[in-house]
Amino acid sequence: MRKRHSVLAACMALCICAAAVPSAGAAAAEEQQVYLPLNRNKTDKVYSDSQNTAYASCNDVYYDAWSGAVGNWLAYDLSDVPAANRKKINVAWYSGAWNNYDYTVLNESPGASLSAYKLYVNDAAGGAYPESGWKEAASVTGCTTHSGENVLDFAGYNWVKLEVLGVQNGGTSVNLNVDIHDCSDGFVDSWLFLGDSITAGGMVTFSAGDGNFADVLHKIDPAYYPAQENGGIGGIFSTDGKNNIDRWLESYPGQYVSIAYGTNDCWGDQTGAEQYYENTVYMIRAVQAAGKTAVLPKIPFSLEKGISANIERYNAQVDKIYEEFPDVIKGPDFYAWFEAHPEGLSADGVHPNSDGYNEMRRLWAETLYENVYQNRGTEQPSALRGDVTGDGAVKIDDAVLLAKYLTAETGTLPIWTNGDLDGNSRLNAADLTLLKRILASEIYTILPIEQPVSRE
Repeated sequence: MRKRHSVLAACMALCICAAAVPSAGAAAAEEQQVYLPLNRNKTDKVYSDSQNTAYASCNDVYYDAWSGAVGNWLAYDLSDVPAANRKKINVAWYSGAWNNYDYTVLNESPGASLSAYKLYVNDAAGGAYPESGWKEAASVTGCTTHSGENVLDFAGYNWVKLEVLGVQNGGTSVNLNVDIHDCSDGFVDSWLFLGDSITAGGMVTFSAGDGNFADVLHKIDPAYYPAQENGGIGGIFSTDGKNNIDRWLESYPGQYVSIAYGTNDCWGDQTGAEQYYENTVYMIRAVQAAGKTAVLPKIPFSLEKGISANIERYNAQVDKIYEEFPDVIKGPDFYAWFEAHPEGLSADGVHPNSDGYNEMRRLWAETLYENVYQNRGTEQPSALRGDVTGDGAVKIDDAVLLAKYLTAETGTLPIWTNGDLDGNSRLNAADLTLLKRILASEIYTILPIEQPVSRE
């Protein structure tokens, strides 16, 4: 009885914080703006002290961007978005400096991207820029990437503002696009595409060809428009990815991380297939340890003999990883596609040409729609419902962690699928309530799963 009383007491304490947990209603979830950037094309609701180009920060043309400088700011009025759809937001920014993802990896000269910035929120009424009442929500310094994301608790607020505090190249000017995504249900639908020059050239944010990855995915299913970051860096190996991924994951709040190295590794067999395997497994485990989902495509086919002589051994390691890590999402089979369509390669026989890159983005969107978005509701979680910590038992620790996740006190939930106790494919206050009932009833057994849950 003492054990039961202690569990009930802990659950009663959790009830206090549960009242603040965001809850996404079914009607709100069906609204398109839950998925689309909340500020997209709302050019009359963006304000800046460099106003002339402020509209370009949120229109649907990524080549067009806001021109600002150190000390300038951008502010967005989200007051017309239903409150249920903006309890938590992901502010994604993309620099107009289309250099490699992180200039420090190869000791390159930095581009004109953000090195330091702050985000603020304000509960003032919409319609006119508020001169006071701003509260600091995030402060970032030492940024070395050309894009970034920050998840903010936005319940009760109407405005968000980004202030430029530093530029990577030591200058003052910067060009930015900003997308604000709703993640009120606790799920950050964002993709970080890590890789070499093939990724850098293909997974661009600006809308090349038929569009960027998010554009093409949105055409397949208008319900989705995820955030995306191009993590490609030309000339690097899987070893470079291994050496930097922990640092990159620290600042990335999204759910999905694609690991697309290998072309340089097998070019002349420089890394060795076994070392490529070890490096890739390290990155996959790092992604999973951060509570995120790893994605692995096949290494692309190449006409370059230094690559073609070794690539089958390297792709055999990819197949091995697929078998050993069933939770890893299979990305596109770029080997099969470019072998069948060598006309999609440029003159060097290694890098895709513009048409080939366009097809790459199409393949990414189609493959991930089939393997991720279309399958939401069919993915198999662990059989131990409620065990979000992944320690093999349902305990008070699971309720504490789930409560912190829902209130944005932590961004990590090791097995989030086990937390969907009401079976609606979302994490919300109802799941926390059910978990507390399980604990209060001392149900510590494996519960049957009638319907698998998905990442949303």
